[in-house]
Amino acid sequence: MSALDWPALMRAGLQGLGLRPAEFWALTPAELRVMLGERPGAASLGRDGLEALIRAYPDSQERAEDV
Repeated sequence: MSALDWPALMRAGLQGLGLRPAEFWALTPAELRVMLGERPGAASLGRDGLEALIRAYPDSQERAEDV
């Protein structure tokens, strides 16, 4: 797990969002991320998903026939 960049988070919360210190420290990191506009990312592509993409979008005709 990576360390949080507290100075940057505090600047974003206190200066960017205009939160008071007590409001900032009452938030969870997840709540702060939502307030800052972070959206959950797409799930990682697994091996099965990659193979399905390779079959659907082959680099060449030979590749499509091999798979």
